[in-house]
Amino acid sequence: MTALDFSRVGFIGLGAMGKHMVEHLATKLPNDSSVFVYDISSPPIDELVGRYPGKIVRNTSPRNVADNSTLIFSMVPEGEHAHCVYLAPETGVAAAPLHGKILIDCSTIDIATSLSIKNHITAHHATTSFYDAPVSGGTLGAKAGTIAFFLGCATDDPNLPRISELLCLMGTKVIPCGGPTSGLAAKLCNNYLSGLIAIASSEALNMGIRAGLDPRVLNNVIGAGTAANAVCADYNPCPGVVAKAPSSKGYEGGFKVQLMKKDFGLAVELAKDVGANLVLGEKGLETYTAAAEDPKCRDRDSRVVFRFIGGDEGWKERLGG
Repeated sequence: MTALDFSRVGFIGLGAMGKHMVEHLATKLPNDSSVFVYDISSPPIDELVGRYPGKIVRNTSPRNVADNSTLIFSMVPEGEHAHCVYLAPETGVAAAPLHGKILIDCSTIDIATSLSIKNHITAHHATTSFYDAPVSGGTLGAKAGTIAFFLGCATDDPNLPRISELLCLMGTKVIPCGGPTSGLAAKLCNNYLSGLIAIASSEALNMGIRAGLDPRVLNNVIGAGTAANAVCADYNPCPGVVAKAPSSKGYEGGFKVQLMKKDFGLAVELAKDVGANLVLGEKGLETYTAAAEDPKCRDRDSRVVFRFIGGDEGWKERLGG
């Protein structure tokens, strides 16, 4: 059995993204493959094991997953969770024998924590490879299998072809970004820009509605012009413009505003660390911090900033259609 054998794959973290990613593995890996899963919450494990009996196997800890798997994914909310998954003394992945195994962390966390995990793995498990591979595309993309992976991996890494093959079972694009933590740096830049686009789109849509425009027409204008963007096209902040968008379902699902606050804050920290000037960074962080604490917005999709800024959610009642 080699480190890139796909017959025993592990997955730690079955939240809004991870659960969908595991389902793609369960349906697309060969029939004789097993997916060993763990989460601190039992319901998603129960659901997946019940839906894919024999294919998805319940485990009791990250170490248990590592004992059973040759290639292990993780997808957790923050750096402290990733640190615990990998480095907890008794139950962490690094507590298991890891000879020749591949570890891929798909979480969006701070660069310092990811690097500390990487350095620990290198120091204590010399034949084991650890990669950062944060994703983009949100829960809609995770469910559809269209997410992109930003892989902290050089283009000449010998593991890249096989890793990419496995990642493409869960997404459609794998972009090797360079060495360790380069995937995270790329993801933080992406989410910084995405967060600002969501705020600006909310402001523009609300301004248009108040000026008498139908936001569906305005969205078509945006899509045909120089302001075209994926947020307006797929995750439009204004309810009722894009039927599949979380905003049209009460901002349920999607990428929680607390997570955008976290990622945006990490991006602002990164800018400070590397000496990059941000004109809009502090205001954007202030907006997401306040929205994440607002009872009308908390636990909802991050495009709920439309609601936070006072966006007109009742436009359809007046315009009809």
